[in-house]
Amino acid sequence: MVNENQQPEYRGSNIFSVLLGVLVGGLAGAVTMLLLAPQSGKDTRTQIQEKSIELRDRTTGMVEDVMAQVRLDRDKLTVGGRQKARELLEQGQALVAEQLDRVSDVAQAGKKAIQSS
Repeated sequence: MVNENQQPEYRGSNIFSVLLGVLVGGLAGAVTMLLLAPQSGKDTRTQIQEKSIELRDRTTGMVEDVMAQVRLDRDKLTVGGRQKARELLEQGQALVAEQLDRVSDVAQAGKKAIQSS
């Protein structure tokens, strides 16, 4: 008897049995489907081939759409990165010009101080 607080023990053989049952059931279903198919084997093969071509085309279309979106996102990031780099370059140039002006002002003040003494 299993106590309410105890979990039943699952063994590897139980999982194996379940997987084997699923496999056998799947095979039995596939065989039954082929035997009871409402159309001939040739028609079934043709239908499978047509569906596989349709699926391939749909998949190719989806992949192309995704690749186009990735390229678009990449281009947006590239343009944004270049714009940000230009902005940072302009800020850096402005800071350098500002510092050069300060150094020049200090140098002029020092020059005047030396000349006046």
